[in-house]
Amino acid sequence: MLLDVLLVAGGAVVLAYAGNRLVDFAVAVAEKARLTPAVIGLTIVAAGTSAPELLVSVTGALRGSPGIAMGNVVGSNVANIGLILGACALLAPIPVARGVLRFEYPFLLLASWIALLLSRDGWLDRLEGAFFLASMVAFTAYAVWVARRQITDAERSLVGETVPERAESLSRKPTWTLIFGILAALAGLVLGAHALVSGAVSLSRALGVSERVVGLTVVAIGTSLPELAVSLAAALRKQQEMAMANIVGSNIFNLLMILGAAGVIRPLPIEPRMISVDLWVMLAFAVLLFPLVFRRGLLTRGGGAFLFATYAGYVAWLVSNPR
Repeated sequence: MLLDVLLVAGGAVVLAYAGNRLVDFAVAVAEKARLTPAVIGLTIVAAGTSAPELLVSVTGALRGSPGIAMGNVVGSNVANIGLILGACALLAPIPVARGVLRFEYPFLLLASWIALLLSRDGWLDRLEGAFFLASMVAFTAYAVWVARRQITDAERSLVGETVPERAESLSRKPTWTLIFGILAALAGLVLGAHALVSGAVSLSRALGVSERVVGLTVVAIGTSLPELAVSLAAALRKQQEMAMANIVGSNIFNLLMILGAAGVIRPLPIEPRMISVDLWVMLAFAVLLFPLVFRRGLLTRGGGAFLFATYAGYVAWLVSNPR
């Protein structure tokens, strides 16, 4: 069991590091291509922070571990809101840009609801996976259009702040160096995902718990480390607005890109409890955000404490019901 724990922990660390480096190198390439910071922030950064979840879920699907693949996506979305936003709000209240509520948040609700509906037959098949991927392309095109035409200069500047500062120095390096860096980061993600999934599957067997529960907890938290690092760094730099935009964008990509890719590669059987409980919990956390932030345009410490406590209660319930 110790080896399994080390594989999970080591895989999570490698995923976090490789995911951050992938974002750095990808943003540097985008800056070389002269994309605006707002476009980069709404697309590349949000997608890049979801890269660990993508590799883990695809690896789980390929290894015949659908509980890991599906649990990782659902658990990551729940952890992003309950654990990460809750913890960041406890450090300092999080202002919410109107652009996030107008443009990205409705997409998150819609994607969460559709994921629940399409899962009710117990399968995510290739056609449904292709639908999610097509929706991801549409959302990305929409995000670029919004960044260029519909958001204010202040909101554009805010989204641009999600672009890593270290990518600016990388953008001055030769293109071949950046491409090599992207390939190396992707290789790290593959290795980290393989280690994490292998350790998680073995750990679930050793502890006598279902892959679903391990995917919803250990794996989901491990793959959410990049979002946690970005959001906590923003909160410590007094740039709390970035945390909400980062989490909402990442959750959208988790659903559209990761479920889409996993479903296209191999149709995923979905456990009944995932349908009857966990997908509803994921949707409930997304819905909860609106009343907590709409009136004041702010996620207060009280709201953060509520999200954090609710997430802790959900995890405690999973641990007490390991099958």
